[in-house]
Amino acid sequence: MNIQLEVVMQQAEEAVREAGEAILTSGIHRIRAKAASDFVTDVDMAVQGFLARRLAAIAPQVQFMGEEQDNSGIDPERPFWILDPVDGTTNLIHGLRHSAVSLAYAEGGHVRFGIVFDPFKGECYTAAEGRGACLNGELISVSRVDALSDSLVATGTVPGFKQLGDVAFRYMRLLYDNCQDLRRSGCASLDLCHVAAGRLDAYTEPLLQPWDYAAGAIIVSEAGGLATTMAGEPLPLTHSSAVLATNSRLHAQLTGLLA
Repeated sequence: MNIQLEVVMQQAEEAVREAGEAILTSGIHRIRAKAASDFVTDVDMAVQGFLARRLAAIAPQVQFMGEEQDNSGIDPERPFWILDPVDGTTNLIHGLRHSAVSLAYAEGGHVRFGIVFDPFKGECYTAAEGRGACLNGELISVSRVDALSDSLVATGTVPGFKQLGDVAFRYMRLLYDNCQDLRRSGCASLDLCHVAAGRLDAYTEPLLQPWDYAAGAIIVSEAGGLATTMAGEPLPLTHSSAVLATNSRLHAQLTGLLA
C-alpha cells in the first residue's frame, strides 16, 4: 500500500470511529421500513451523511456507494467507497447494542482496505491488502479448527428477503447437524470480523449486499481466512451475493455441505 493510500486509510478510520461514537449518543427518532423486516432510521441517514462529507474531503475523486442511496451511477472501473452506516439497524432499534459502521475502499476491481467499528465494544477492525488484519491495532488471525464438528458457525436469515427463508433455514439445519453450534447475531460485518479474530470458525448467509461484506471480507482474508461466494468465487462489489467466510481450513467442507 502506497503512502498516500495509507494516509487515506488512517483518516478514514478516524472518521469511522467518530461516526460510530455518534451512534452511542444519538437517539432514534424516526424509523422507516424499506421492505419487510428491513429498516432505516434517522441514525443511519445521519451517519451516512456525515461520512459522505468527511470522505469527500479526504479523497474528493473517490466515488461513494452507501446503503441508503441510489448507487446505480457507480463506475466500478474507478475507485469507490462502500459504506454501511449502521450494520445491524434492527439490533439498534431494539437496543441490542450489537451494530457496526462498515467501510471499504475499492480500486481496480477489488477492495484495498476495510474498516469495521463496533462502538458498543470499542472494537475497531482494520485490514489493508497485503498488510494483515488488526483489532485496535493488534494483529489478529483466524482459528485453527479443522474439523467441522468442532466449529462454531454464525449464519443469517436474510430478513429483508423472507422468500429466501427456506434456503436460510436449510443452511441452518445442515450447519446445526454438522458443527458444534450455531450463532445468529444480526450484524454481518461483525460476524465476518469475528471469523477473522478466531472467535468464530465460519459465517455464511444466502444473500448479502456489498456494503454488508466488503470491509469484513478483506479483514477475513488478511487474517488468514477465506471469504467467497458459495461457489468459491471472489465476492462481487456491485451486486448482492451469498457469502461464505471461514478460517480457510473449513472452506472446502462447507462449500461441499451447503452446495
